[in-house]
Amino acid sequence: MWTYHPELLAVPVPRYTSFPTAAEFGEGVGASQLVSALEETKGEVSLYVHIPFCEKICWYCGCNTSVANLSDRVASYLDALHREIALVSELLPKTARIARIAFGGGSPNGISPVAFVRLVDELTLHFAASSPVISIELDPRTLTPEWAEVIASVGISRASMGVQTFAPALQTAIGRVQPAAMIETGTAMLRSAGVGSINFDLMYGLPGQTLADLRDSLERTVALGADRIALFGYAHVPHLIARQRKIDAADLPDAQARFAMAAFGYLFLVEAGYVPIGFDHFAKPGDAIAQAALSGRLHRNFQGFTEDQAPVLVGLGASAISSFPGLLVQNEKNTGRYRMMLSQDRLSADRGILRGAEDRRRGKVIEDLLCRGRAHIDQDLRREAWPMLAPYFAAGLCEGDGDDLVIAPDGLPYARSIAARFDPYRRDSLRRFSSAV
Repeated sequence: MWTYHPELLAVPVPRYTSFPTAAEFGEGVGASQLVSALEETKGEVSLYVHIPFCEKICWYCGCNTSVANLSDRVASYLDALHREIALVSELLPKTARIARIAFGGGSPNGISPVAFVRLVDELTLHFAASSPVISIELDPRTLTPEWAEVIASVGISRASMGVQTFAPALQTAIGRVQPAAMIETGTAMLRSAGVGSINFDLMYGLPGQTLADLRDSLERTVALGADRIALFGYAHVPHLIARQRKIDAADLPDAQARFAMAAFGYLFLVEAGYVPIGFDHFAKPGDAIAQAALSGRLHRNFQGFTEDQAPVLVGLGASAISSFPGLLVQNEKNTGRYRMMLSQDRLSADRGILRGAEDRRRGKVIEDLLCRGRAHIDQDLRREAWPMLAPYFAAGLCEGDGDDLVIAPDGLPYARSIAARFDPYRRDSLRRFSSAV
């Protein structure tokens, strides 16, 4: 279905969940800029709440998380998070409206159901959120009936389960053993709790994985009725993520095999009736994100592809990132320092970047290419990017259409590589990222 051009995928590129990317964040931007941005915020606001704990740590995972085995540490973190909620809510104008709340991690269900309810109560009390869309990331291994009751009572309508693979041998190889029955039970509990949109995170490029393994996971996922599917390529960067050293690199599929898996997954899910969103996300036609993709309203933020139209995303918790039209800023990553700063009633934001007009212009091009497959390109950007895009044009992966650049169907897996040609920050640092496919 797709043609494999290894030379055009050889250079690692960002996932572009922001522009500029977090790799460009510096220490000269932090809490003072965050305070100003919060005070000037108007209209719709989305919240992201980071819970950096899991009951068990998976070897492949690159998230900012740790084992939730010390109750005092978890309790003190949640105390700090409650304090941050209070501080941020005091800065937001009363005219700002909370439209969405997303809980991520780690695993939000790595804390107790009671602690989670208290957290939701704090958010509701301080932000006066009126019927926001609430989503949550979940670990099937700790999804208990008590959690299902809480999800129902809170009114969570969207959930994402970290499935990765159904193959027992592969689960063992990545340190995430969760029998198929556990995932099936979790899905049923979420449906009973009123969750209308369930996402399954799946992975290709795992150690020892075959196309037959991938087909089996996709078949089971479709049979369970997942509304959304994210099919990610495993990024093996043990020099950056120490826990990945437990994975034997010799067992990993090579680049061509990874490409074949991505192509197989795309074709399988499209033939199963899912709407493709980019080349590695899929949704049932009636799902909100599929409708956004089909109508040209799809966006991209730190949570990936989204139908969220809010211009401001406020991140709460250690390592969480806040996004404003003119600012990207990240909280302290270390949970100990994060707790210390909040104990002193100080916001912990300590790195970021001011986003000027040129960043916003280039960011729109990149977002349009990834979300809509075409973008208007100003004449000066064409002069700059067209020579770098020459091999992509020659391979039929993209083409000019008047003032627009259009990604061809065969160019979908090359979309991030094409978009990166409009990113001036990448000229000297492309090797800092994972493979494009």
